[in-house]
Amino acid sequence: MRTTSEENPNARYPEGLRFGRIPITAVSPVVEDGRFPAKAIPGSDIAVGATVFREGHDQLGVSAVLYDPRGDEVQRVRMTPVGSGLDRWAGTLTPRAQGLHSFRIEGWSDIFGTWEHDATIKIAAGVDTELMLAEGAALFERAADERSTADAKLFRAAARILADTDRSVEARLAAGLSPEIHEAIGRLPIRSMVTESSAYPITVERELAGRAAWYEFFPRSEGARYDPETAEWTSGTFREATKRLDAVAAMNFDVVYLPPIHPIGRVHRKGPNNTLTAGPGDPGSPWAIGSEEGGHDAIHPDLGTFDDFDAFVARARELDLEVALDLALQAAPDHPWVTTHPEWFTTRVDGSIAYAENPPKKYQDIYPINFDNDPQGISEEVLRIVLMWIDHGVKIFRVDNPHTKPVQFWEWLIAKVNSDHPEVVFLAEAFTRPPMMHALGRAGFQQSYSYFTWRNTKTELEEYFTEISTVSPAYFRPNFFVNTPDILTEYLQYGGPAAFRIRAVLASMASPLWGVYSGYELFEHVARPGAEEYLDNEKFQYRPRDYAAAEAEGKSLAPFITRLNAIRRAHPALGDLENLSIHSSTDPATLVFAKHKQTDEGKDTIIVVVNVDPHGTRESTVSLDLAGFALDAADLDENGTFLVDDLITGQTFSWGEHNYVRLDPHVEPAHILSIRRQR
Repeated sequence: MRTTSEENPNARYPEGLRFGRIPITAVSPVVEDGRFPAKAIPGSDIAVGATVFREGHDQLGVSAVLYDPRGDEVQRVRMTPVGSGLDRWAGTLTPRAQGLHSFRIEGWSDIFGTWEHDATIKIAAGVDTELMLAEGAALFERAADERSTADAKLFRAAARILADTDRSVEARLAAGLSPEIHEAIGRLPIRSMVTESSAYPITVERELAGRAAWYEFFPRSEGARYDPETAEWTSGTFREATKRLDAVAAMNFDVVYLPPIHPIGRVHRKGPNNTLTAGPGDPGSPWAIGSEEGGHDAIHPDLGTFDDFDAFVARARELDLEVALDLALQAAPDHPWVTTHPEWFTTRVDGSIAYAENPPKKYQDIYPINFDNDPQGISEEVLRIVLMWIDHGVKIFRVDNPHTKPVQFWEWLIAKVNSDHPEVVFLAEAFTRPPMMHALGRAGFQQSYSYFTWRNTKTELEEYFTEISTVSPAYFRPNFFVNTPDILTEYLQYGGPAAFRIRAVLASMASPLWGVYSGYELFEHVARPGAEEYLDNEKFQYRPRDYAAAEAEGKSLAPFITRLNAIRRAHPALGDLENLSIHSSTDPATLVFAKHKQTDEGKDTIIVVVNVDPHGTRESTVSLDLAGFALDAADLDENGTFLVDDLITGQTFSWGEHNYVRLDPHVEPAHILSIRRQR
């Protein structure tokens, strides 16, 4: 912390003291005292806070200052007090470009604010009237010497009037408190004893690191064919999967994610529904990577060649889609690594290599990597593989089970990759304990799977939305996948189509990042008995789908998903995480949250009301805290209400602080409301 000497050459404290002239503590967002940078993306609003106070009763001012990677100041905002008597200050910084930024908090003695406060009270009481006016005149004379011509002229004119005893006291005071004076001081306050906090890092990554809609599908299922005469399947290929990209883009997704595309092991290959015995035509799990045909740097020959993959990536790019590839650091028993680098695995006392387990689940077809025997060797090999796929146009990696590998390794790998390729994004598929999930975020993962999948009730969702938007957003960006090949929750199994609509609304509106695994739009909901995963799971067999027929018959959620993604793109408020606010309703199954953002184009406010009970109609009175919506007189009618447009149905309502809502989950499970602003 450092203290500068604006208008006070004696303000600097001796070296070694921990407090500056104005104490500044508890700065946020700061991750482990600045050891790790906080995360942001261009255009995102970063909630900045600090506890700042001083002795005595003089007025205090607090600012937040943002610096670009070169150390140049790019934004300065005046912070405002939070609550009453808490000495907590809040503000918002908005970086515009990528790179490693930093920010500081400044605390300072507000000379004008102190004089305004004292003069207003004392003159009204007839105490020290001439002294207050004389001090104001002196204040403006000093400030004029440090200002531009326009401000200097304004300040000297105010000083002359304040000192003019031929005028009334009211006129003299009014000259020092005019709107023009307040506007000039608002732009550049009159300060002394300016104290700066330490500088804290903020890494600003590209937009898809923090805002994106993901769509997952298995390329081998696209165009897969079954011959009833031979009872054999023919795999789909990249050329056929390329045809699916147009439909994905039409649903307004940003990222198409592919499970592993590498050769699949034959030893201990799993059969349909995770059975231990595979038939000769069973394709096996793509996560059982490696065979005599190659490992992580190879493509399954059934899918095609590298030229086919490159064509797939190129077509995706033409459609404004990016391809995310699975990075699964594990091996099938017949992966080339098992022969060339047995030290990369765990050998049991009986000489066998340990396969993967997550009791009660067993993965006999997969050997986990052991980083303890040759950490440098395996690390360099993984780096080589990642860089190879980057050369083939892959800029996003979904990392399978990163919590089963050392966090130190991920910190090294991501830093190494991002040093030369800052555009590369890593998503952590880590459904595990919070400390590990948060550590992976600190280590560099730009985003992560989350607990959203299992948060279903109003109370659970309110608590979780509050946590991810206020407690951990500096280092943990949650990607709200509604389903995965591994996860089909009971809510979706038994909630019917309404459950699918509800979860899609919650995920797409609450988080800037959300994802869908193919089949969701077809309401696939049948689980394997006793398991939280799909019957006839696509992980172990081909699963071609007739999306077009389902949509033609009105049995597809694709149009609804398309609309949700269009709403996300049209409304910048939905692109931020920290601006989520919870509002109240009288019904225990009606959830209400909102997002508000001020942009150069104006104010954007979205209010989401969701019936989280997929089985029954709910009625409720929704009560809004309007303070965070920045409503002004032009937005309100003579009754103090405002217009909201339902972005799903196209209806318009007149809303206020308290509003009646009725939501039938089978017809209209949610309102997505945009406040109509009068320009």
